[in-house]
Amino acid sequence: MLRQHIDDFPPVSLTLPWENPADEERVTVPLLFTTTRRGAINRHTFDDKSWRPAVRAAGITPTRATGMHALRHFYASSLLDAGESIKALASYLGHADPGFTLRVYTHLMPASEERTRRAIDDLFAAS
Repeated sequence: MLRQHIDDFPPVSLTLPWENPADEERVTVPLLFTTTRRGAINRHTFDDKSWRPAVRAAGITPTRATGMHALRHFYASSLLDAGESIKALASYLGHADPGFTLRVYTHLMPASEERTRRAIDDLFAAS
């Protein structure tokens, strides 16, 4: 479906000072999803006009647990489960401090004991 969307609506390059609006440095990025005028989607508009109506249409009561913030946590936990680093995740989430990301998402990190055992077992199995 994403490939079809890209074929139907090619990405739009948009230049913004992404990291800090006060900065002079501007960055151009391709946006896959845009407004009808092919601009950046405002997160509040998306939440009010797209996300909540879709949640209601699915028969789910809109709450904090079913909102965009929950989707952000799902994204973070999926990346952590796949082995992504805290530093990279912090960057993806827009956190300046990976320590903050670690404090917020540490409860979502998979237990490392099994990974540790596997790493050592693999090390010895190779020799």
